[in-house]
Amino acid sequence: MLLGARMPAIIDSSAMQAIFECPCPDGTFDPPTRQYFAAVGARRPILLLAFAPKAAGTYFRQAAMHAIGGQLIRGEHASGGRDASPYLPTFLATFLDADAPPAVMHMHMQALAANRNFIDAFGLKPVIMLRNLPDMLASFLDMLEKHPAARLEGLNCLIPPTFTALDRETRTDIVINLIAPWFVSYFATWKAYVDSRPGVVCVLDYRAFSDRPVEALHRALRHGGFPVSEAQCEAALATVWKERENFRFNKAVGGRGQTYFSDDQLSKLEDMLSWYDCLKPWMPALMDE
Repeated sequence: MLLGARMPAIIDSSAMQAIFECPCPDGTFDPPTRQYFAAVGARRPILLLAFAPKAAGTYFRQAAMHAIGGQLIRGEHASGGRDASPYLPTFLATFLDADAPPAVMHMHMQALAANRNFIDAFGLKPVIMLRNLPDMLASFLDMLEKHPAARLEGLNCLIPPTFTALDRETRTDIVINLIAPWFVSYFATWKAYVDSRPGVVCVLDYRAFSDRPVEALHRALRHGGFPVSEAQCEAALATVWKERENFRFNKAVGGRGQTYFSDDQLSKLEDMLSWYDCLKPWMPALMDE
């Protein structure tokens, strides 16, 4: 080994036993395993950005990495399909590698039962972003129309192979009927989790982030356990702004969703959100023009 080279994570017998410990169907672990995960999770913080697609996640994660001198780690087993679930071996290796750079994970994950139990077991402190849902769907539609890889991944659904050959109204119908339900469930699961576990999740608002990005980044990093200053956050955001063309920067013009989708489609979207009473406090952020 080269002098000064960093030792990788030590995967000892306890870690190996935990990796092969099968959780209950709801993702809960037996008490000894949960106790081990809690101890491992306390060793170092991980910044878990559990943003939905098209919520400024790429831009935000780059700024966070600059602010803390961190590295991006893929926390899910695979990204195809985009609906992520935490991959236990990666999390264990990250927690156990105490000398590694600070870890940033960006995962399009819902707060479903198994994911919540995973978060609780390790004591993770996720960060999410609220954004106007029609605008998010408009941006997702743009991506589907422009990028073949996006059509192959979908969002926990199969995009019809003929998507680009379809007329505009049919394409917007597909987004409302196939893509929108994932977003609705995403926000409903996170709101339910926020209500049940106060203080665990940092909830940012896209409009506030656009107006006061330094404040939002600083809040998210402090929530995640990283003692950064506002000056560090300001410098990181300035650096990433210069590099924005390197990571698919989206201009994120507000109000596009109102022009992309018909009144009937927007009404259907609002009906889907109304199925979840817990979402009422977030409706101004999710459906405001």
